[in-house]
Amino acid sequence: MSDNEKSRALLEKYFDTAFAAPEGIKKLRELILTLAMQGKLVPQDPSDQPASELLKEIEAEKRRLVKAGKIREQKLLPEIKPEERPYELPECWAWVRFGSIAQHNSGKTLDKSRNKGQYRDYITTSNLYWGYFELDNVRQMPIKDEEIEKCTARKGDLLICEGGEAGRAAVWFYDNEVCFQNHVHRARFYCDIDPYYGYRFFEKLNATGEINNYRQGVGISNMSGKVLASIALPLPPLAEQQRIVARIDQLMARCDELEKLRAEREAKRLTVHISALNRLFEAQGNDSFTDAWHFINRHFGELYSVKQNVTELRKAILQLGVMGKLVPQDPNDQPASELLKEIEAEKRRLVQEGKIKLQKPLPEIKSEEQPYVLPEGWEWVRLGSFCEKVSDGFHHTPKKISQGVRYVSATHIYNGRIDWNSGLYVSEEEYFELYKKTKQGYGDILIVNRGAGCGDAAVVDTDGRFCFQNAAIIGFSQNHVDGQYILCFLHASRKHFLEKFIQGGAQPMLSNKLLATHILALPPLAEQHRIVAKIDQLMALCDQLEQQIVATASKQSALLNVVMAKI
Repeated sequence: MSDNEKSRALLEKYFDTAFAAPEGIKKLRELILTLAMQGKLVPQDPSDQPASELLKEIEAEKRRLVKAGKIREQKLLPEIKPEERPYELPECWAWVRFGSIAQHNSGKTLDKSRNKGQYRDYITTSNLYWGYFELDNVRQMPIKDEEIEKCTARKGDLLICEGGEAGRAAVWFYDNEVCFQNHVHRARFYCDIDPYYGYRFFEKLNATGEINNYRQGVGISNMSGKVLASIALPLPPLAEQQRIVARIDQLMARCDELEKLRAEREAKRLTVHISALNRLFEAQGNDSFTDAWHFINRHFGELYSVKQNVTELRKAILQLGVMGKLVPQDPNDQPASELLKEIEAEKRRLVQEGKIKLQKPLPEIKSEEQPYVLPEGWEWVRLGSFCEKVSDGFHHTPKKISQGVRYVSATHIYNGRIDWNSGLYVSEEEYFELYKKTKQGYGDILIVNRGAGCGDAAVVDTDGRFCFQNAAIIGFSQNHVDGQYILCFLHASRKHFLEKFIQGGAQPMLSNKLLATHILALPPLAEQHRIVAKIDQLMALCDQLEQQIVATASKQSALLNVVMAKI
């Protein structure tokens, strides 16, 4: 068996491996195109006219077109250097420069000085995609009759983006002709070149990243006509070009089927998972909840083999925790109603001592505000009703210095934690200015109230001094409330209060006044502790699940790379 035959045999085995690996199908497409351009995808036929004869015919056709005045005589393109030939080609193939086998030019530029002629349909890079065209938004520009030949594409022309995603290409396969503008190259092959082979070549350059060697500019790239002409292309005989195109089409269709199958599998897995979680949320009574949880346990390995489902599981754990469904209730726990009485007594004492200001009464919680029925011993409360403070940090940007009091901003509050290693500091004066108003300390909650991270929150886990900006501080008596439970509730209800309380568009804001009215399901203190402990345990399990998913994906990718190396 020849090396090419071995490559084709291994490619067939590769499909199953590619299906399992995260990037497998993408790499499979790259491999198909790479093998095609190396002459390893289909067998060679010794009866095919060799590419050397094809090139002679192309040269004769070019001389004929020059003589007929249809094209200009070209400057000789530089010889292809050995370093431009990354691999050996089959015997009947040849390395050629793109400009030597295709006449190409860009289309018309629309500007005031050229704004003349009959209005005609034209396409731009926004209409040209990899392998197809989007023609729902075709515009018109004035084009003179004498400009038509240069800026019109006909069936079989290869169109290539000069700007935008430079190099993106598709064959114009419509019967009608169309005009194109200056950011599109039209490549018209001289003779006996399959335009779809040319398209697959550019697709291969894109898949492997080689196309970046021909892109110029930073940010918005472009590919000039000179650069396009210089690209070295492996040219097989016409008959083999057609066999290669047919085989690529066949294999790419199989890749499409694999992607569809994978998408259907993932959608089904997600649907089953969401349905299972909804059964937990809607369960009435312990037996119903237990049945729903057993279903998840039975299908655990299948449901949690993708990160998206683990992400949903994290959300569900928080939601079940604050609904009172994650741990059993204990009738011996002091009910939340008694807890609230103690909190009110504590607040009156602090007011009398001048440590906090007397708060205005918050509106009574209406039945329509309560999203679900709470377990016995729980109470719906407004956040401001049991907090000693809900106040802002700096409204201005403090002057940062190299040493002093630690400073954190909204960007340092994420994933339920505060990054204390920002390396930013403010002066003692700045600190005391803020501290007089907020008296921030251990156990308080910082919640981002401005910008993209609006709603992110974390418990202060240090006794050290700090200043903060673009966040609110929530303080409460830790003898009555577990700050980690409040944090869990804020995270579980983030979507709800973001939609209800956050104001503004490009720069969203969460006002303290509205934040104080946010309702919260308050369990007995002992149950708060049990809920937090259970959530911590299950979140650690989620961490393990994600690590397993990453490890499995890494093994699959490694196996895939081994198979690719053999080919």
